Amino acid sequence: MKYDYCVIGGGIVGLATAMRLLEERPGSSLVLLEKEAAVGRHQTGHNSGVIHAGIYYPPGSLKAELCREGAAATKAFCAENGIRFETCGKLLVATSDLEMQRMDALYERSKQNTIEVHRLGADELKEREPNIRGRGALFVPATGIVSYAEVCEAMGRRIAALGGEIRLSTRVTGIREAPDAVTIGSEGGSWQARKLVVCGGLQSDRLALLAGLSIEHRIVPFRGEYYRLPADRNDIVHHLIYPVPDPALPFLGVHLTRMIDGSVTVGPNAVIGFAREGYPRLSVNLSDMADYALFPGFWKTVFANRKSAVTELRNSLWKPGYLAQCRKYCPGLGLADLLPHEAGIRAQAVGRDGALIHDFLFVQTERMLHVCNAPSPAATSAIPIARMIARRTMETP
Repeated sequence: MKYDYCVIGGGIVGLATAMRLLEERPGSSLVLLEKEAAVGRHQTGHNSGVIHAGIYYPPGSLKAELCREGAAATKAFCAENGIRFETCGKLLVATSDLEMQRMDALYERSKQNTIEVHRLGADELKEREPNIRGRGALFVPATGIVSYAEVCEAMGRRIAALGGEIRLSTRVTGIREAPDAVTIGSEGGSWQARKLVVCGGLQSDRLALLAGLSIEHRIVPFRGEYYRLPADRNDIVHHLIYPVPDPALPFLGVHLTRMIDGSVTVGPNAVIGFAREGYPRLSVNLSDMADYALFPGFWKTVFANRKSAVTELRNSLWKPGYLAQCRKYCPGLGLADLLPHEAGIRAQAVGRDGALIHDFLFVQTERMLHVCNAPSPAATSAIPIARMIARRTMETP
């Protein structure tokens, strides 16, 4: 059977894209192929569940616009589908003079991005969060929490209701584009589609190469290691607690996150992973390591970020160093409070020049669109990202 559309990848971006295509073109035939036994098994199912407000992103940028739209759309989708979410708000806590300067810069950026943000002094911070210490903070009331795994399940039901098919446990082994269709092969059979959208996440570069595309980047897996607090410490914070980020570093830093199930996690750090999908500690995949080790951009980015890389690795191996990152603003935490929790892995696109690619990256042909990089906050922004992908896909006949 030849389908109108095929989507590869059952993460939140792939699911939202399939849903949008069916909504835009009622009656179209669509199949979504996912190699795992359930949807949302990788980045979507291993993140912190935050609905971001978009305070960090440059004013007027695509990321800022998509995040703002995505937060509203995610909350609306949850309300329509009976998915529990909570708008608990986030505090960005400054603990030094330098962080206070960075906090002021973020406050000005938030006003340009038309995001509601309140500046708090040390006493106001202590009143709001008795267990948190800082010289000041920014309060972002619109930030929320949700289970993105539940969002994915609801999207899957919506796709089925619109007439789409989801094929699980289907690993793609070949992609061949012809003038009139794309043929997608797997160990269990093959499919033809008039248009193909690939939302491969951690495997996006491999799928692009499988399709014969020439790309100038590779995916480097960054492992985000979390701890969770004991249940009797779940009331230690009332909001999400983030450090004020260092603009010179690619990641946001270790934070305290309230989860929708009532638990509280600490993390993540950011260390280079030895396996793209190896969530247990010390997971190693030699093929994954060879992929980035043979790519010159990897070594350039390691050298450019060597100081932070050493710090992150040390704290990964030495729990007191990890704890010290949290105690800067939550001094009541102790080593016994850091209990094991499953890690997440971020698909970070790295260019041949060693630059970390922080924006969306698409590669498009006449019949294929590959989403090669969908950076944070992709989960928050999935619905408007899907609208953009669907529009690009439908532009060509």
